Amino acid sequence: MDFELKTLTRARICTEKCDALVLLIPQNAGELGGSDDPVSQLAALAIKSGDFEGKAGKLLAAYRPHGVAAIRLVLAGVGDGSPKNIRAAVLAAIGSLKNGNAKRVVVDLSALGVLGSEIMRTAVVACGDAVYVYNTTKPKATPSAVERVMMAVPSATALSAAAAGFSKGVGLAKGIALAKEWANRPANYATPTLLAGAAKDLGKLPGIKVEILGPKEVAKLGMGSFMAVAQGSEEPLRFIVLRYDGAGKNAAPVVLVGKGITFDTGGISIKPAAEMDEMKFDMCGAASVLGTFRTLAELKPAINVIGLIPACENMPDGRAIKPGDVVTSMSGQTIEILNTDAEGRLVLCDALTYAERFKPVAVVDIATLTGACVVALGGVRSGLFASDDTLANALMDAGESSLDLCWRLPLDDDYAEGLKTNFADVANVAGRAGGAVTAAKFLQRFTAKFAWAHLDIAGTAWKGGAAKGATGRPVALLVDYLLGQAALAGGVQNSKPAVKSRGSKTRVSAKPSVA
Repeated sequence: MDFELKTLTRARICTEKCDALVLLIPQNAGELGGSDDPVSQLAALAIKSGDFEGKAGKLLAAYRPHGVAAIRLVLAGVGDGSPKNIRAAVLAAIGSLKNGNAKRVVVDLSALGVLGSEIMRTAVVACGDAVYVYNTTKPKATPSAVERVMMAVPSATALSAAAAGFSKGVGLAKGIALAKEWANRPANYATPTLLAGAAKDLGKLPGIKVEILGPKEVAKLGMGSFMAVAQGSEEPLRFIVLRYDGAGKNAAPVVLVGKGITFDTGGISIKPAAEMDEMKFDMCGAASVLGTFRTLAELKPAINVIGLIPACENMPDGRAIKPGDVVTSMSGQTIEILNTDAEGRLVLCDALTYAERFKPVAVVDIATLTGACVVALGGVRSGLFASDDTLANALMDAGESSLDLCWRLPLDDDYAEGLKTNFADVANVAGRAGGAVTAAKFLQRFTAKFAWAHLDIAGTAWKGGAAKGATGRPVALLVDYLLGQAALAGGVQNSKPAVKSRGSKTRVSAKPSVA
Protein backbone atom coordinates (compact mmCIF):
# COMPACT_ATOMS: atom_id res chain seq x y z
CA MET A 1 0.00 0.00 0.00
CA ASP A 2 1.16 3.53 -0.77
CA PHE A 3 0.77 6.43 1.66
CA GLU A 4 0.67 10.11 0.80
CA LEU A 5 0.54 13.22 2.98
CA LYS A 6 -1.04 16.30 1.43
CA THR A 7 -2.45 19.70 2.32
CA LEU A 8 -6.13 19.99 1.37
CA THR A 9 -8.61 22.58 2.56
CA ARG A 10 -12.13 21.35 3.32
CA ALA A 11 -13.40 22.93 0.09
CA ARG A 12 -10.61 21.24 -1.86
CA ILE A 13 -11.44 17.94 -0.18
CA CYS A 14 -14.85 18.04 -1.84
CA THR A 15 -13.30 18.09 -5.32
CA GLU A 16 -10.60 15.47 -4.64
CA LYS A 17 -11.36 12.44 -6.81
CA CYS A 18 -11.08 9.21 -4.83
CA ASP A 19 -12.96 6.00 -4.21
CA ALA A 20 -13.62 6.88 -0.58
CA LEU A 21 -13.28 9.88 1.69
CA VAL A 22 -13.00 9.18 5.42
CA LEU A 23 -13.77 12.17 7.64
CA LEU A 24 -12.57 11.80 11.25
CA ILE A 25 -15.00 13.62 13.55
CA PRO A 26 -14.52 14.21 17.30
CA GLN A 27 -17.32 13.98 19.84
CA ASN A 28 -17.58 17.77 20.02
CA ALA A 29 -17.83 18.62 16.32
CA GLY A 30 -20.23 21.57 16.38
CA GLU A 31 -17.76 23.68 14.39
CA LEU A 32 -18.52 21.62 11.29
CA GLY A 33 -21.77 23.49 10.99
CA GLY A 34 -19.85 26.73 10.39
CA SER A 35 -18.62 25.59 6.97
CA ASP A 36 -20.70 25.71 3.83
CA ASP A 37 -18.92 22.98 1.84
CA PRO A 38 -20.97 19.84 1.06
CA VAL A 39 -18.93 17.49 3.30
CA SER A 40 -19.27 19.72 6.37
CA GLN A 41 -22.96 20.31 5.72
CA LEU A 42 -23.68 16.60 5.38
CA ALA A 43 -21.72 15.80 8.56
CA ALA A 44 -23.42 18.60 10.50
CA LEU A 45 -26.86 17.40 9.36
CA ALA A 46 -26.11 13.80 10.36
CA ILE A 47 -24.98 14.93 13.80
CA LYS A 48 -27.96 17.25 14.29
CA SER A 49 -30.45 14.56 13.27
CA GLY A 50 -28.90 12.04 15.65
CA ASP A 51 -27.94 9.64 12.85
CA PHE A 52 -24.26 10.04 13.70
CA GLU A 53 -22.30 10.75 16.84
CA GLY A 54 -18.59 11.19 17.27
CA LYS A 55 -18.05 8.29 19.67
CA ALA A 56 -14.90 6.30 18.89
CA GLY A 57 -15.47 3.72 16.17
CA LYS A 58 -18.95 4.93 15.15
CA LEU A 59 -19.41 5.01 11.36
CA LEU A 60 -21.92 6.45 8.90
CA ALA A 61 -21.44 5.85 5.17
CA ALA A 62 -22.93 7.64 2.15
CA TYR A 63 -22.70 6.65 -1.53
CA ARG A 64 -22.02 9.34 -4.14
CA PRO A 65 -22.98 12.25 -1.87
CA HIS A 66 -24.12 15.40 -3.69
CA GLY A 67 -21.39 17.93 -4.37
CA VAL A 68 -18.56 15.57 -3.38
CA ALA A 69 -16.14 14.01 -5.89
CA ALA A 70 -15.52 10.97 -3.68
CA ILE A 71 -17.62 7.95 -4.59
CA ARG A 72 -18.09 7.05 -0.94
CA LEU A 73 -18.07 9.22 2.16
CA VAL A 74 -17.46 7.62 5.57
CA LEU A 75 -17.95 9.64 8.75
CA ALA A 76 -15.86 8.10 11.54
CA GLY A 77 -16.12 9.13 15.18
CA VAL A 78 -12.91 9.62 17.16
CA GLY A 79 -14.39 10.47 20.56
CA ASP A 80 -12.08 12.79 22.46
CA GLY A 81 -9.47 12.62 19.68
CA SER A 82 -6.98 10.65 21.77
CA PRO A 83 -4.56 8.36 19.88
CA LYS A 84 -6.41 5.30 21.21
CA ASN A 85 -9.73 6.53 19.84
CA ILE A 86 -8.21 7.65 16.56
CA ARG A 87 -6.82 4.16 16.11
CA ALA A 88 -10.25 2.65 16.77
CA ALA A 89 -11.88 5.01 14.26
CA VAL A 90 -9.36 4.43 11.48
CA LEU A 91 -9.39 0.65 11.98
CA ALA A 92 -13.19 0.64 11.71
CA ALA A 93 -13.36 2.99 8.72
CA ILE A 94 -10.59 1.45 6.62
CA GLY A 95 -11.70 -2.03 7.65
CA SER A 96 -15.15 -1.29 6.24
CA LEU A 97 -13.60 -0.44 2.86
CA LYS A 98 -10.95 -3.09 2.33
CA ASN A 99 -13.35 -5.74 0.99
CA GLY A 100 -15.04 -3.41 -1.50
CA ASN A 101 -13.84 -1.47 -4.53
CA ALA A 102 -12.19 1.49 -2.82
CA LYS A 103 -8.63 1.50 -4.15
CA ARG A 104 -7.79 5.12 -3.41
CA VAL A 105 -8.83 6.49 -0.01
CA VAL A 106 -8.46 9.98 1.45
CA VAL A 107 -8.45 10.30 5.25
CA ASP A 108 -9.32 13.87 6.30
CA LEU A 109 -7.90 14.85 9.70
CA SER A 110 -8.81 18.54 9.53
CA ALA A 111 -11.66 18.32 12.07
CA LEU A 112 -9.26 17.11 14.79
CA GLY A 113 -7.88 20.58 15.47
CA VAL A 114 -4.19 20.74 16.36
CA LEU A 115 -2.39 17.84 14.70
CA GLY A 116 0.68 16.43 16.40
CA SER A 117 3.23 13.92 15.22
CA GLU A 118 1.81 11.10 17.34
CA ILE A 119 -1.73 11.62 16.07
CA MET A 120 -0.53 11.24 12.49
CA ARG A 121 1.63 8.24 13.36
CA THR A 122 -1.32 6.53 15.00
CA ALA A 123 -3.59 7.11 12.00
CA VAL A 124 -1.03 5.80 9.50
CA VAL A 125 -0.24 2.69 11.53
CA ALA A 126 -3.95 1.98 11.95
CA CYS A 127 -4.42 2.22 8.17
CA GLY A 128 -1.66 -0.30 7.60
CA ASP A 129 -3.07 -2.56 10.29
CA ALA A 130 -6.56 -2.43 8.78
CA VAL A 131 -5.58 -3.28 5.21
CA TYR A 132 -3.22 -6.18 5.99
CA VAL A 133 -4.48 -9.45 4.52
CA TYR A 134 -2.69 -12.80 4.69
CA ASN A 135 -2.51 -14.49 1.29
CA THR A 136 0.70 -16.53 1.17
CA THR A 137 -0.91 -19.97 1.20
CA LYS A 138 -4.15 -19.07 -0.60
CA PRO A 139 -4.34 -20.25 -4.25
CA LYS A 140 -6.69 -17.37 -5.03
CA ALA A 141 -5.31 -14.30 -3.33
CA THR A 142 -7.82 -11.81 -1.94
CA PRO A 143 -5.77 -8.68 -1.26
CA SER A 144 -7.26 -5.61 0.35
CA ALA A 145 -9.00 -3.34 -2.14
CA VAL A 146 -7.25 -0.33 -0.61
CA GLU A 147 -4.03 0.36 -2.50
CA ARG A 148 -3.34 3.99 -1.68
CA VAL A 149 -4.19 6.20 1.28
CA MET A 150 -3.81 9.97 1.30
CA MET A 151 -3.65 11.60 4.73
CA ALA A 152 -5.13 15.10 4.28
CA VAL A 153 -4.33 18.00 6.61
CA PRO A 154 -5.77 21.53 6.37
CA SER A 155 -2.62 23.68 6.11
CA ALA A 156 1.10 23.80 5.47
CA THR A 157 1.61 24.37 9.19
CA ALA A 158 -0.31 21.20 10.01
CA LEU A 159 1.67 19.29 7.39
CA SER A 160 4.95 20.43 8.91
CA ALA A 161 3.79 19.35 12.37
CA ALA A 162 2.64 15.95 11.16
CA ALA A 163 5.44 15.05 8.71
CA ALA A 164 7.69 13.29 11.22
CA GLY A 165 4.76 11.24 12.54
CA PHE A 166 3.80 10.36 8.99
CA SER A 167 7.27 9.00 8.21
CA LYS A 168 7.37 7.12 11.49
CA GLY A 169 3.95 5.63 10.84
CA VAL A 170 4.91 4.46 7.37
CA GLY A 171 8.05 2.80 8.73
CA LEU A 172 6.08 1.11 11.49
CA ALA A 173 3.41 -0.07 9.04
CA LYS A 174 6.10 -1.88 7.05
CA GLY A 175 7.62 -3.49 10.11
CA ILE A 176 4.32 -4.58 11.62
CA ALA A 177 3.18 -6.05 8.29
CA LEU A 178 6.40 -8.06 8.05
CA ALA A 179 6.03 -9.35 11.61
CA LYS A 180 2.41 -10.34 10.95
CA GLU A 181 3.30 -12.06 7.70
CA TRP A 182 5.98 -14.36 9.11
CA ALA A 183 4.04 -15.11 12.28
CA ASN A 184 0.94 -16.03 10.26
CA ARG A 185 2.71 -18.45 7.93
CA PRO A 186 2.21 -22.14 8.74
CA ALA A 187 5.24 -23.99 10.03
CA ASN A 188 6.01 -25.62 6.68
CA TYR A 189 6.21 -22.14 5.13
CA ALA A 190 8.24 -20.69 8.01
CA THR A 191 10.91 -23.25 8.86
CA PRO A 192 14.11 -22.11 10.59
CA THR A 193 15.80 -22.10 7.18
CA LEU A 194 13.06 -19.99 5.62
CA LEU A 195 13.10 -17.62 8.59
CA ALA A 196 16.84 -17.21 8.06
CA GLY A 197 16.06 -16.41 4.42
CA ALA A 198 13.72 -13.63 5.55
CA ALA A 199 16.55 -12.21 7.64
CA LYS A 200 18.93 -12.40 4.68
CA ASP A 201 16.47 -10.37 2.63
CA LEU A 202 16.51 -7.71 5.34
CA GLY A 203 20.27 -7.64 4.90
CA LYS A 204 19.71 -6.09 1.47
CA LEU A 205 18.36 -2.94 3.12
CA PRO A 206 20.57 0.03 4.09
CA GLY A 207 22.40 -0.27 7.39
CA ILE A 208 21.54 -3.91 8.07
CA LYS A 209 23.95 -6.84 8.10
CA VAL A 210 23.00 -10.47 8.64
CA GLU A 211 24.92 -13.57 9.73
CA ILE A 212 23.37 -17.05 9.79
CA LEU A 213 24.86 -19.79 11.97
CA GLY A 214 24.00 -23.44 11.37
CA PRO A 215 24.28 -26.57 13.55
CA LYS A 216 28.08 -26.85 13.26
CA GLU A 217 28.68 -23.22 14.26
CA VAL A 218 26.19 -23.46 17.13
CA ALA A 219 27.83 -26.68 18.38
CA LYS A 220 31.24 -25.00 18.28
CA LEU A 221 29.84 -22.19 20.46
CA GLY A 222 28.67 -24.76 23.01
CA MET A 223 24.98 -23.91 22.85
CA GLY A 224 23.96 -27.23 24.35
CA SER A 225 20.59 -26.02 25.60
CA PHE A 226 19.52 -24.66 22.20
CA MET A 227 20.78 -27.77 20.40
CA ALA A 228 18.89 -30.03 22.82
CA VAL A 229 15.55 -28.51 21.79
CA ALA A 230 16.38 -28.76 18.08
CA GLN A 231 17.60 -32.36 18.13
CA GLY A 232 14.11 -33.83 17.92
CA SER A 233 13.36 -32.21 14.55
CA GLU A 234 14.33 -33.05 10.96
CA GLU A 235 14.52 -29.30 10.31
CA PRO A 236 18.03 -27.98 11.05
CA LEU A 237 18.33 -25.13 13.53
CA ARG A 238 19.44 -21.64 12.55
CA PHE A 239 20.91 -18.95 14.76
CA ILE A 240 20.22 -15.58 13.14
CA VAL A 241 22.31 -12.51 13.93
CA LEU A 242 21.12 -9.13 12.60
CA ARG A 243 23.05 -5.87 12.97
CA TYR A 244 21.73 -2.37 12.45
CA ASP A 245 24.54 0.17 12.55
CA GLY A 246 23.07 3.63 12.98
CA ALA A 247 25.59 5.09 15.43
CA GLY A 248 29.35 5.08 15.80
CA LYS A 249 31.35 1.88 16.19
CA ASN A 250 32.08 2.66 19.82
CA ALA A 251 28.40 3.09 20.76
CA ALA A 252 27.20 0.12 22.81
CA PRO A 253 24.23 -1.59 21.12
CA VAL A 254 20.83 -2.60 22.35
CA VAL A 255 20.33 -6.33 21.79
CA LEU A 256 16.91 -7.76 20.92
CA VAL A 257 16.49 -11.53 21.36
CA GLY A 258 13.45 -13.11 19.69
CA LYS A 259 12.24 -16.62 20.47
CA GLY A 260 12.09 -18.46 17.15
CA ILE A 261 10.33 -21.77 17.81
CA THR A 262 8.78 -22.15 14.37
CA PHE A 263 6.50 -24.92 15.65
CA ASP A 264 6.03 -26.22 19.16
CA THR A 265 4.46 -29.64 19.70
CA GLY A 266 5.64 -29.60 23.29
CA GLY A 267 8.12 -32.36 22.47
CA ILE A 268 7.84 -35.52 24.58
CA SER A 269 5.69 -33.49 26.99
CA ILE A 270 3.31 -33.18 24.07
CA LYS A 271 0.55 -30.59 23.97
CA PRO A 272 -3.16 -31.42 23.61
CA ALA A 273 -4.33 -31.62 19.99
CA ALA A 274 -6.92 -28.86 20.36
CA GLU A 275 -5.54 -25.55 19.05
CA MET A 276 -2.05 -26.97 18.63
CA ASP A 277 -2.10 -25.37 15.16
CA GLU A 278 -1.68 -22.04 16.92
CA MET A 279 1.81 -23.11 17.97
CA LYS A 280 2.99 -21.81 14.59
CA PHE A 281 2.78 -18.49 16.45
CA ASP A 282 5.50 -19.58 18.88
CA MET A 283 8.01 -17.64 16.78
CA CYS A 284 6.21 -14.30 17.16
CA GLY A 285 9.14 -13.02 19.21
CA ALA A 286 11.41 -13.71 16.24
CA ALA A 287 8.90 -12.12 13.87
CA SER A 288 8.81 -8.98 16.02
CA VAL A 289 12.60 -8.69 15.81
CA LEU A 290 12.44 -8.99 12.01
CA GLY A 291 9.69 -6.37 11.90
CA THR A 292 11.64 -4.03 14.14
CA PHE A 293 14.68 -4.24 11.89
CA ARG A 294 12.47 -3.54 8.86
CA THR A 295 11.33 -0.34 10.55
CA LEU A 296 14.89 0.60 11.57
CA ALA A 297 15.90 0.44 7.90
CA GLU A 298 13.17 3.00 7.13
CA LEU A 299 13.63 5.41 10.02
CA LYS A 300 17.43 5.23 10.30
CA PRO A 301 17.73 6.17 13.99
CA ALA A 302 21.19 6.96 15.36
CA ILE A 303 21.55 3.82 17.45
CA ASN A 304 23.22 0.43 17.12
CA VAL A 305 20.96 -2.60 17.46
CA ILE A 306 21.71 -6.33 17.41
CA GLY A 307 18.98 -8.90 16.76
CA LEU A 308 19.44 -12.52 17.85
CA ILE A 309 16.99 -15.24 16.81
CA PRO A 310 17.51 -18.86 17.91
CA ALA A 311 15.22 -20.70 15.45
CA CYS A 312 14.23 -24.36 15.58
CA GLU A 313 11.26 -26.71 15.96
CA ASN A 314 10.29 -28.58 19.13
CA MET A 315 9.33 -32.09 17.95
CA PRO A 316 8.89 -35.50 19.67
CA ASP A 317 10.92 -37.98 17.61
CA GLY A 318 13.26 -40.71 18.89
CA ARG A 319 16.15 -38.28 19.32
CA ALA A 320 14.14 -35.70 21.24
CA ILE A 321 15.09 -34.64 24.75
CA LYS A 322 13.23 -36.43 27.54
CA PRO A 323 11.99 -35.25 30.93
CA GLY A 324 14.85 -35.74 33.34
CA ASP A 325 17.61 -35.15 30.77
CA VAL A 326 20.38 -32.78 31.80
CA VAL A 327 22.00 -30.45 29.25
CA THR A 328 24.84 -27.94 29.46
CA SER A 329 24.12 -24.40 28.33
CA MET A 330 26.59 -22.07 26.60
CA SER A 331 27.12 -20.37 29.98
CA GLY A 332 28.33 -23.65 31.46
CA GLN A 333 25.30 -23.98 33.72
CA THR A 334 23.62 -27.38 33.63
CA ILE A 335 19.83 -27.62 33.24
CA GLU A 336 17.54 -30.47 34.21
CA ILE A 337 14.68 -30.60 31.72
CA LEU A 338 11.62 -31.51 33.74
CA ASN A 339 9.21 -30.49 31.01
CA THR A 340 10.14 -30.45 27.31
CA ASP A 341 7.28 -28.03 26.63
CA ALA A 342 9.23 -25.35 28.50
CA GLU A 343 11.60 -25.14 25.53
CA GLY A 344 11.50 -21.41 24.82
CA ARG A 345 13.63 -20.59 27.83
CA LEU A 346 16.11 -23.28 26.76
CA VAL A 347 16.81 -21.62 23.41
CA LEU A 348 16.71 -18.10 24.84
CA CYS A 349 19.23 -18.76 27.61
CA ASP A 350 21.99 -19.58 25.10
CA ALA A 351 21.10 -16.53 23.01
CA LEU A 352 21.32 -14.37 26.14
CA THR A 353 24.78 -15.72 26.84
CA TYR A 354 25.80 -15.04 23.24
CA ALA A 355 24.62 -11.44 23.69
CA GLU A 356 27.41 -10.80 26.19
CA ARG A 357 30.00 -10.52 23.43
CA PHE A 358 28.43 -7.29 22.16
CA LYS A 359 28.89 -5.52 25.53
CA PRO A 360 25.33 -4.21 25.22
CA VAL A 361 23.86 -1.23 26.96
CA ALA A 362 20.70 -3.33 27.38
CA VAL A 363 19.21 -6.65 26.28
CA VAL A 364 15.50 -7.22 25.70
CA ASP A 365 14.17 -10.68 24.93
CA ILE A 366 10.76 -11.13 23.37
CA ALA A 367 8.97 -14.47 23.63
CA THR A 368 5.61 -16.20 23.58
CA LEU A 369 6.82 -17.86 26.74
CA THR A 370 4.05 -18.86 29.15
CA GLY A 371 0.34 -19.54 29.27
CA ALA A 372 0.56 -18.22 32.82
CA CYS A 373 1.14 -14.72 31.46
CA VAL A 374 -2.05 -15.02 29.42
CA VAL A 375 -3.93 -15.93 32.59
CA ALA A 376 -2.39 -12.97 34.42
CA LEU A 377 -2.76 -10.23 31.79
CA GLY A 378 -4.98 -11.56 29.02
CA GLY A 379 -4.52 -10.08 25.56
CA VAL A 380 -4.30 -6.42 26.57
CA ARG A 381 -0.78 -6.00 27.96
CA SER A 382 2.42 -7.93 27.45
CA GLY A 383 4.23 -9.09 30.58
CA LEU A 384 7.38 -7.12 31.40
CA PHE A 385 10.15 -8.32 33.68
CA ALA A 386 13.35 -6.34 34.17
CA SER A 387 16.49 -6.38 36.28
CA ASP A 388 16.95 -2.63 35.79
CA ASP A 389 14.44 0.04 36.76
CA THR A 390 15.59 2.53 34.13
CA LEU A 391 15.16 -0.05 31.38
CA ALA A 392 11.79 -1.13 32.74
CA ASN A 393 10.51 2.45 32.88
CA ALA A 394 11.71 3.16 29.34
CA LEU A 395 9.87 0.10 28.03
CA MET A 396 6.71 0.98 29.97
CA ASP A 397 6.82 4.52 28.55
CA ALA A 398 7.33 3.14 25.04
CA GLY A 399 4.32 0.88 25.49
CA GLU A 400 2.15 3.83 26.48
CA SER A 401 3.32 6.11 23.65
CA SER A 402 2.94 3.40 21.02
CA LEU A 403 -0.39 2.02 22.34
CA ASP A 404 1.44 -1.35 22.55
CA LEU A 405 0.99 -1.79 26.27
CA CYS A 406 2.97 -3.84 28.77
CA TRP A 407 2.87 -4.32 32.54
CA ARG A 408 5.77 -4.93 34.91
CA LEU A 409 5.65 -8.10 36.98
CA PRO A 410 7.90 -9.01 39.94
CA LEU A 411 11.27 -10.76 39.98
CA ASP A 412 11.62 -11.50 43.70
CA ASP A 413 14.31 -14.06 44.41
CA ASP A 414 11.82 -16.17 46.34
CA TYR A 415 10.21 -17.14 43.03
CA ALA A 416 13.41 -18.99 42.04
CA GLU A 417 13.09 -21.52 44.87
CA GLY A 418 11.04 -23.88 42.73
CA LEU A 419 13.81 -24.06 40.11
CA LYS A 420 16.17 -25.84 42.48
CA THR A 421 17.03 -29.46 41.69
CA ASN A 422 19.30 -32.19 43.03
CA PHE A 423 20.61 -33.11 39.59
CA ALA A 424 21.74 -29.87 37.88
CA ASP A 425 22.39 -26.20 38.51
CA VAL A 426 18.78 -25.37 37.72
CA ALA A 427 15.55 -27.00 36.54
CA ASN A 428 13.71 -25.58 33.54
CA VAL A 429 10.36 -25.37 35.34
CA ALA A 430 9.02 -24.80 38.83
CA GLY A 431 5.46 -25.46 39.99
CA ARG A 432 2.28 -24.12 38.38
CA ALA A 433 2.04 -21.10 40.67
CA GLY A 434 3.57 -17.91 39.25
CA GLY A 435 4.63 -19.66 36.06
CA ALA A 436 5.35 -16.47 34.12
CA VAL A 437 7.57 -15.22 36.94
CA THR A 438 9.49 -18.47 37.44
CA ALA A 439 10.17 -18.60 33.69
CA ALA A 440 11.60 -15.09 33.90
CA LYS A 441 13.67 -16.07 36.94
CA PHE A 442 15.16 -18.92 34.90
CA LEU A 443 16.20 -16.49 32.15
CA GLN A 444 17.57 -14.00 34.67
CA ARG A 445 20.29 -16.49 35.63
CA PHE A 446 21.89 -15.85 32.22
CA THR A 447 21.82 -12.03 32.33
CA ALA A 448 24.20 -11.01 35.10
CA LYS A 449 26.51 -9.03 32.79
CA PHE A 450 23.99 -6.53 31.36
CA ALA A 451 20.76 -4.67 32.00
CA TRP A 452 18.01 -7.05 30.92
CA ALA A 453 14.29 -7.08 30.27
CA HIS A 454 11.96 -9.87 29.20
CA LEU A 455 8.67 -9.34 27.35
CA ASP A 456 6.27 -12.27 27.60
CA ILE A 457 3.96 -11.76 24.60
CA ALA A 458 2.03 -15.04 24.83
CA GLY A 459 -1.23 -13.15 25.29
CA THR A 460 -0.65 -10.28 22.86
CA ALA A 461 1.23 -11.69 19.85
CA TRP A 462 -1.81 -13.25 18.19
CA LYS A 463 -5.56 -13.58 18.40
CA GLY A 464 -7.60 -16.77 18.24
CA GLY A 465 -11.12 -17.59 17.15
CA ALA A 466 -12.73 -15.83 14.18
CA ALA A 467 -10.05 -13.11 14.29
CA LYS A 468 -7.21 -15.66 14.33
CA GLY A 469 -3.95 -14.10 13.26
CA ALA A 470 -0.82 -12.31 14.38
CA THR A 471 -1.07 -8.79 15.79
CA GLY A 472 2.45 -7.60 14.96
CA ARG A 473 3.06 -6.76 18.62
CA PRO A 474 5.37 -5.63 20.13
CA VAL A 475 7.08 -4.03 17.10
CA ALA A 476 5.64 -0.60 17.91
CA LEU A 477 6.77 -0.81 21.54
CA LEU A 478 10.29 -1.88 20.57
CA VAL A 479 10.62 0.85 17.96
CA ASP A 480 9.46 3.57 20.36
CA TYR A 481 11.93 2.28 22.95
CA LEU A 482 14.80 2.32 20.46
CA LEU A 483 13.92 5.79 19.16
CA GLY A 484 13.82 7.00 22.74
CA GLN A 485 17.28 5.58 23.39
CA ALA A 486 18.58 7.19 20.20
CA ALA A 487 17.19 10.55 21.35
CA LEU A 488 18.85 10.18 24.75
CA ALA A 489 22.14 9.40 23.03
CA GLY A 490 21.90 12.67 21.12
CA GLY A 491 20.33 11.92 17.74
CA VAL A 492 17.00 10.50 16.67
CA GLN A 493 18.07 10.08 13.04
CA ASN A 494 21.29 10.02 11.12
CA SER A 495 19.59 10.85 7.86
CA LYS A 496 16.44 12.55 6.70
CA PRO A 497 13.19 10.56 6.52
CA ALA A 498 12.46 8.96 3.17
CA VAL A 499 9.90 11.65 2.30
CA LYS A 500 9.68 13.61 -0.93
CA SER A 501 8.03 17.03 -1.00
CA ARG A 502 6.28 18.30 -4.10
CA GLY A 503 4.72 21.67 -3.44
CA SER A 504 2.20 21.14 -0.67
CA LYS A 505 2.29 17.38 -1.10
CA THR A 506 4.42 14.91 0.78
CA ARG A 507 4.60 11.37 -0.54
CA VAL A 508 6.33 8.20 0.53
CA SER A 509 6.03 4.73 -0.90
CA ALA A 510 5.00 2.25 1.78
CA LYS A 511 4.35 -1.08 0.17
CA PRO A 512 4.59 -3.66 2.98
CA SER A 513 7.32 -6.13 2.14
CA VAL A 514 7.39 -9.76 3.16
CA ALA A 515 11.11 -9.97 2.47
